[in-house]
Amino acid sequence: MTDRPRILVVDDEEAILETMTFTFEDDYDVLTSSSASKALDLLEAEGPVAVVISDQRMPEMTGVEFLAKVFESHPATVRMILTGFADMDATIGAINDGHVYAYITKPWEPDDLKQVVRRAVDHYYLAKENERLVSDLRDGHVFLEAIMDELDTGAVAVDADGIVRAMNRPARTFLGVSKDARGERLEEVLGPEVFEQVSAATRKITEDDEVAFEEVELPDGRRLRVAVHELQGPDSRALGRVVLTREISHEPLRRRFEEIVAKLSTQEGGVRDALRAAQDELATVAQEANASGIASPGMSELGERTSRTRTAIEYWLAVDDALASEDYPDAQLLIDRMRVATARWPQPDRLPERVRELARRVESYYESGENPKQRVL
Repeated sequence: MTDRPRILVVDDEEAILETMTFTFEDDYDVLTSSSASKALDLLEAEGPVAVVISDQRMPEMTGVEFLAKVFESHPATVRMILTGFADMDATIGAINDGHVYAYITKPWEPDDLKQVVRRAVDHYYLAKENERLVSDLRDGHVFLEAIMDELDTGAVAVDADGIVRAMNRPARTFLGVSKDARGERLEEVLGPEVFEQVSAATRKITEDDEVAFEEVELPDGRRLRVAVHELQGPDSRALGRVVLTREISHEPLRRRFEEIVAKLSTQEGGVRDALRAAQDELATVAQEANASGIASPGMSELGERTSRTRTAIEYWLAVDDALASEDYPDAQLLIDRMRVATARWPQPDRLPERVRELARRVESYYESGENPKQRVL
């Protein structure tokens, strides 16, 4: 295997093939064929080939016909044709169709031929490098888009003319955009009402250095926190801006949830009544979250955390009831319930003191089998 460029010469005259080989063998790996059909097989077996040089007049098919087939199966290979003045019209037609890079008239000057082939080889490698760069850029765009789509913050990149250049999945979700918005005006994508609210927020942020973000309420009742990042080119030219959005409709309910949990975590003395009251309060939070009709990641997470917390409280109360009412409750079941409850409590390192005491009582019962039948909570 060699790193030298390969060229293929196709001509039904052996003398031409020998001349071409002698002319180019110092610079390239030269493949030759006296048959157009065999040359196509050779391309498949020996590729990739940088340049194919074909005579126009051949018995099986013309050079133009042969190079058209090369174009179909190996479009990156640069195609050149040897022709006489009598075949010039057909040759020029092939060039105009985009199938032939250049033609070489007979007879040719060896030095001129070498220069033309050298340019053709350079063209081949330049095209391959461009192809690689475009592929790398396309792959990089896919990876970047995948990363952006996994963020919990929406991002919309808008150029200086108000045209959307990029919009990640969270932004489409938050702003109610169901299509690929690239290339369209932001106002047309968002609609006049939402666009005006977002625009007013971005204006206030950019005009007041002390304002880092603004909150807007969308027509469907959802609330968004909006921030702006201005984009500048290397020459400090304004390119546009990135509008950052975060869905915050769940935040009032989240704060209530955290207040309920914090109150229980710091509760001193008996907590049984407080746990039952918290169950009711958490049920109300869950009902309000469902009634909002807002399907957002934040609201979904709140619903899940609320459910897990209610399960933890339910298990603590059930374990406390079993220890108080049964002589010999299933010790393994009690251990398992305490373990699950601790895992589902949103602050496992800040359990209520009476819950920690309950855990110690369960462990003692598991080890000794003695149950004083007293409530702990």
